[in-house]
Amino acid sequence: MAGLTLAALGVVYGDIGTSPLYALKEVFHAGHVPASADNVLGVLSLIFWTMTIIVSIKYVLLILRADNNGEGGLIAMLALATTAVKDRPALRDTLMVVGLFGTAVFYGDGVITPAISVLSAVEGLEVAAPALHNFVIPITLVVLTGLFAVQRFGTGGIGKLFGPITLVWFGVLIALGLPHIVGNPAVLVALNPWYAANFILQQPMIAFIALGAVVLCVTGGEALYADMGHFGRRPIRLAWYGLVMPALVINYFGQGAMLLQDPEAIDNPFFLMAPQWSRLPLVFLSTAATVIASQALISAAFSVTKQAIQLGILPRMTVKHTSERDTGQIYVPFVNWSLYVFIVLAVALFKSSSNLASAYGIAVTLDMTITTVMTFYVIRYGWRYPPLLCVLATGFFFLIDITFFFSNLLKLVAGGWFPLVIGAGMFLLMHTWKRGRELMHERVRSEAIELQGFLDAVFIHPPVRVPGTAVFLVADQGLTPNALMHNLKHNKVLHAHNLFVTVRHHEVPYIPEEQRLVLQALDNECWQISLHYGFKDDPDLPAALSLLEAHGVSLDDMDTSYFLSRETVAPTFGGGMALWREKLFASMHRNATDMADFLALPSNRVVELGAKVEI
Repeated sequence: MAGLTLAALGVVYGDIGTSPLYALKEVFHAGHVPASADNVLGVLSLIFWTMTIIVSIKYVLLILRADNNGEGGLIAMLALATTAVKDRPALRDTLMVVGLFGTAVFYGDGVITPAISVLSAVEGLEVAAPALHNFVIPITLVVLTGLFAVQRFGTGGIGKLFGPITLVWFGVLIALGLPHIVGNPAVLVALNPWYAANFILQQPMIAFIALGAVVLCVTGGEALYADMGHFGRRPIRLAWYGLVMPALVINYFGQGAMLLQDPEAIDNPFFLMAPQWSRLPLVFLSTAATVIASQALISAAFSVTKQAIQLGILPRMTVKHTSERDTGQIYVPFVNWSLYVFIVLAVALFKSSSNLASAYGIAVTLDMTITTVMTFYVIRYGWRYPPLLCVLATGFFFLIDITFFFSNLLKLVAGGWFPLVIGAGMFLLMHTWKRGRELMHERVRSEAIELQGFLDAVFIHPPVRVPGTAVFLVADQGLTPNALMHNLKHNKVLHAHNLFVTVRHHEVPYIPEEQRLVLQALDNECWQISLHYGFKDDPDLPAALSLLEAHGVSLDDMDTSYFLSRETVAPTFGGGMALWREKLFASMHRNATDMADFLALPSNRVVELGAKVEI
């Protein structure tokens, strides 16, 4: 338990743990909120109760209960919600679209978080040594480039240091804040929610604007839920209540205590809290902490991508495993370098953490709101709780989430458009891919021949049988694969043993191995097989077919050939989508990773036979 809790510090709490670098500063940035004593206490009270309500109660107590076979995250929640309303097709489709958009917006968040975290840490150089101002952007880009360059090697080795370094970081947060609180204990009155309420009542417009920056104190809250499968509920809860929450509160209140005595320190209160001699080492530690926070988010982006591929909402991509023992450690080259390009663009475009803060928040609050909406359908239709209880439980959080979201919309022109553009682009790709696959499968099904009837017709005058086993991949069980018909048409032979395999991906994280394979015997040494995988399983067709031994079917690996149908998509006018979207889908389909690689098939025993599909 202690080891899991320590590991959770580095992976789960890296993002939210580095928010003191910029959150309080941004509330008062550009003079939106004057740094008066009443305002400082009001903002501190808002920060404390925002963390308490959104993280301590909503995520740690409620959302962590909504696990999908032990797994969390927006895709796991989407699978739970759509499964709960599967008898309501229209509602299910709506939730799928909402969930897709939330997943797409996550990538926008994935761009802003590393950029603002690392940049805000390196900006500490301006406090420690003002002459280094011109080196902040270059150093930030060097750090980010190094971070993305090492992703292909995996994080197995350095990952062991994440927990201890983050533990030191939270210790430093306490050490920085505590002396200022001791020196000005009056700041603790901000624990009283009345100060937050009074701030809102006295200055409603200023308070509404301030919420757009206050929410920065809970960015990373989604990670608690997303990483539940790696650590479990208890270590995440222990780490939050035992160290993370107290350290964050002490640091924020320490910054507030300093501002009560010196309002001019608002330029960079985090680093100005530290003694002069410690500021340069603090820059190095904070940079390390933000790199760890960024690493956690990059790893999450890889994991979300893999899950989206399994659920059929993103095209197949190359997924490399970087650890022989931990299947969760993966590397997706296309996602890695796409994130890097957009992060470099964000740093070059916005140039400072304050400017990036204008872009930060919209994506986070949108995902928080979507998670709350999904939670309602899970607890109402999945857990069958009474309607009034469900409305009260999620309605309270929905009102808070939507308030934060609308506050962040004020930053839309100043930079909030950036993550939304990325999210909208990802949503277009996801929805086009999902809809395109549906159209393609509909067309294939409409032209397909029923398998049993086709085999009965073939064996009236049996073709030449050749030794060996042929494995035919078929999208829909019971239909004749194009590869079989082309093989008979051109080669005029049939193998001694024939397997017709359908691979199914389910809206659960894992399928137990004993439920992996379902076998149905046909006549004339033919079998129909369905293989079942969860969205976090790694499809491996040869390994799955080795389970046939238990069913009395023996395969010789060196005598087995895999036949795949490679469809070429032909866009047409008046199809199921606009022509430009059909062309986009055709391009995505053409550039997707080969099915053979996706299913871990041996390349020297794969035969691909083409077919054109008009959609």
